[in-house]
Amino acid sequence: MAVTITAAAHTDIGCVRKNNQDTFGIDTESRLYVVCDGMGGAAGGEIASRLAVDAFVESFRAASLPLESALHHAAEAANVAVLTRAEAEPELRGMGSTLVAAHVQAERLHLVNVGDSRAYLIRGGECAQLTVDHSYIEEQVSLGRMTREMANASPLQSVITRAVGIHEGFEPDLTNVGIEEGDFVLLTSDGLTRHVGNAAIADIVAAQGKVDQHELDARCIKLIERAKERGGSDNITCILLRFSVS
Repeated sequence: MAVTITAAAHTDIGCVRKNNQDTFGIDTESRLYVVCDGMGGAAGGEIASRLAVDAFVESFRAASLPLESALHHAAEAANVAVLTRAEAEPELRGMGSTLVAAHVQAERLHLVNVGDSRAYLIRGGECAQLTVDHSYIEEQVSLGRMTREMANASPLQSVITRAVGIHEGFEPDLTNVGIEEGDFVLLTSDGLTRHVGNAAIADIVAAQGKVDQHELDARCIKLIERAKERGGSDNITCILLRFSVS
């Protein structure tokens, strides 16, 4: 069976930030899609996210490894690229980035993530989060110390426990899921998910009507506009994929 992918991607500075520290990358030939959300003073976040995207894509394309090993190795390459630049330029020390990436092989979607940028599957009008945040809040919820409602209201939502470019040793999460006809997958930075919940994502992404390239772009932009309507407190980046299986 053949899987056809239609992709749309947009990034926005949001309503509060003075610069955009998000970066996305798409390698159509490799069927590879990645979103990084940088952090660091001045231009550090922008540099970190761009380095992470470029190193991740370059490493994956050059790898002659089993798929999961190639994704893991690409995440490590992104980590090394950011660390190396920060060590060379003291003013950039402390910069880092989240990373969420997807690769499509046959009828499976393979994911790798570090930090709190997320992947979602929208199927049959329902939206499900595929990745687990590496964040203080998520740890507290998993330990039973905080309810999901408390987490959603917490001022500590931006505190992450893993990131690209902070430590030499780090462990990305890897997962995979089967693809079905009409599925959508969303890769996004937390600038969207702070303001737009699963139900709203599903309503926008899985709206009725024919989904051609123009319509997919429009839905991607609508997600960003919804986040801005609700405050737009951070940069917002979305890659929206639609799958046709034949």
